[in-house]
Amino acid sequence: MFFELSGLILFVLILIAVVIIFSFIPVGLWISALAAGVKVGIIDLIGMRLRRVAPSKIVNPQIKAEKAGLDVSIGKLEAHYLAGGNVDRVVNALIAAERANIPLAFERAAAIDLAGRNVLEAVQMSVNPKVIETPVIAGVAKDGIEVKAKARVTVRANIDRLVGGAGEETIIARVGEGIVTTVGSSISHKEVLENPDKISHTVLSKGLDAGTAFEILSIDIADVDVGRNIGAQLQTDQAEADKRIAQAKAEERRAMAVAKEQEMLASVQEMRAKVVEAEAEVPQALADAFRLGKLGVMDYYNMQNVLADTKMRESISGMGKDPSASVPEPGKR
Repeated sequence: MFFELSGLILFVLILIAVVIIFSFIPVGLWISALAAGVKVGIIDLIGMRLRRVAPSKIVNPQIKAEKAGLDVSIGKLEAHYLAGGNVDRVVNALIAAERANIPLAFERAAAIDLAGRNVLEAVQMSVNPKVIETPVIAGVAKDGIEVKAKARVTVRANIDRLVGGAGEETIIARVGEGIVTTVGSSISHKEVLENPDKISHTVLSKGLDAGTAFEILSIDIADVDVGRNIGAQLQTDQAEADKRIAQAKAEERRAMAVAKEQEMLASVQEMRAKVVEAEAEVPQALADAFRLGKLGVMDYYNMQNVLADTKMRESISGMGKDPSASVPEPGKR
């Protein structure tokens, strides 16, 4: 009984050990590698486990590369995986490049992948160029008419410039700048409408793909349309601005005239006050003349007669006038 229990416990322990070993060591993956002709040792697989590397992420791409005839070592694949790269995508890119007869080394493919670019997509774009469609770009010709154009840019990936090269946004921006420059240098908008290929030829000759990760194959104008009359609108806005300036200056002159008129009215009132003040001194001067003996009684009566005669003449001269009409005082309207 004791021996039977001991044998059962030993069998269970052996079974647990086998399960642990098979879970830690991917024996099935090792067998697949041997069947594919890939030399991978059990020690290598255990080392991957200890380095926290998923063996399937390394062995399966290695099998794929071996079947495609690529000379890529497991050490390089594991190093790329530990660096944070996508091993399977790099191997697929190498296979695609080899089939398309595109020279691409593993180190360059790994660098492109670690730079954050899709190396497989880049290889596919080298074989099958991509069409980038720009948004509607507006330019103004010399005659003031706005021209709106939309372009389709056919590009091919330049694998040598993928690391450090500019992306699609730069291509779109440069093409837009070229369209605006071409339209702006045209004498008339009709010239652009008649020859839209002038835009593509001019833009393509500027070498817009310099410093980018792409090679521009062609630039085709998909649509050209006439927009607003910017020149007329600018002239209208300028005329409106000139009108407002003239109105402001006229209002300034009117305000200055009103101020000057008020100053003149104040000056008239001041002069009238001086006249009244001078008239008030006349009786005092007459009294002083009587007191000093410089003016006699007959002289005074003669002066009164002259004043009376003057008033009579003024009344006679005003007999034909409307008595209701009053002579306005100075400064009043």
